[in-house]
Amino acid sequence: MKCSVLRFLFVAMVAMAVVPGGLGQDESEGKINLPMPVVPLRGGNRKAILEQSASGSELTMWSYKVKSTRQGSKGQPFTGTMVGKSPLTNNGTTTITMQIVPIILDINGTIFDPTVPDNNCAAGKVPLDLVKQSPIVMPASFKMNGVNIGKAQYIDAFQRANFWTPISKNGGGYHTKMNVVTLKPVKLNPGSNGAIVGHGCGPVGGVEFNFFDNYVKTKLIPSLKSQGVGPNTIPMIMFYNAVWYCGSTSNLCAGGWHEAYQVGNLVQTYSPFDFDLSGIFVGNDTYFMSHEVGELVNDPLGGNPVPAWGHVGQVSGCQNNLEVGDPLTGSKAIQVKMPNGYTYHLQELAFFSWFFGPPSIGAGHKFSDEGTFTSAQGACH
Repeated sequence: MKCSVLRFLFVAMVAMAVVPGGLGQDESEGKINLPMPVVPLRGGNRKAILEQSASGSELTMWSYKVKSTRQGSKGQPFTGTMVGKSPLTNNGTTTITMQIVPIILDINGTIFDPTVPDNNCAAGKVPLDLVKQSPIVMPASFKMNGVNIGKAQYIDAFQRANFWTPISKNGGGYHTKMNVVTLKPVKLNPGSNGAIVGHGCGPVGGVEFNFFDNYVKTKLIPSLKSQGVGPNTIPMIMFYNAVWYCGSTSNLCAGGWHEAYQVGNLVQTYSPFDFDLSGIFVGNDTYFMSHEVGELVNDPLGGNPVPAWGHVGQVSGCQNNLEVGDPLTGSKAIQVKMPNGYTYHLQELAFFSWFFGPPSIGAGHKFSDEGTFTSAQGACH
């Protein structure tokens, strides 16, 4: 994907400053607000993809059809695909395999290793362990918009809240769970495609976006096939205190993204993300990861069409895809304290009804899981 395509998603960045890092920061003043783009599937037959999904060759996915009730698009029909089984008709649990792939980066001799304790930014904790103990991996009790959603992983809880009205009518037993497996760490030296791009509690690394995107598709994912990575799994590729730049280190263009691409006649999804404790970005620890997992589940092929929306979150213009994180990128984090004593930061996500219009079928009849959106998006111009 060309970097110029990414730039329309890029939100205004403030000047990078050296700020103290550490656990539990949530202030956003003077920090960089990174966008998190999507690279949609090019080509591919959605009917064939759903048939392959039903056979177990690809991720379990369901298709929806809906008519917009939003101003400017009332009555317009839309069709899309999501991970799991339909919350409109099902009352059981779907389990998806998600693999965490830790990357040990060597950038000109500076090592970014999520598998070892970090005294500078993580209070001596192991970043990979923090991810494995997070509410994206482990269940936590969630109350959203005043509604008791139950104990679940964050994205499972979000999907339940997202479709709360039909799920409640069906008996309330709907879940989309992740069976999370941690793979062996992979070492990467990006050479001239890597650089130190800032400092907080420690150095912050950067890797060139197009270089890494090509590396993932041509080398990394093929090499992980023997460990079970394939079109029927979701590999989540973990950086620690390192992000991506497009062309120049002055253009930090992603804290993570999700992508779908053809592998023969099948479709592979994946998502890189930064587990960040540096203190220089808006959003820390699992903020970026929650954005990406939420979007991959709700828009796995990257092109679910919706009425145009924008001028909110990381979108300065108008866009027309169902990216549940983008409208709230940079929003105040949802904080969840887990049994390990650590308080995690999760990004608020937009409900299905926000994109397609009222009435809300989400928890509390609101339009996002923390209630920031109290009405659907209006027409975008």
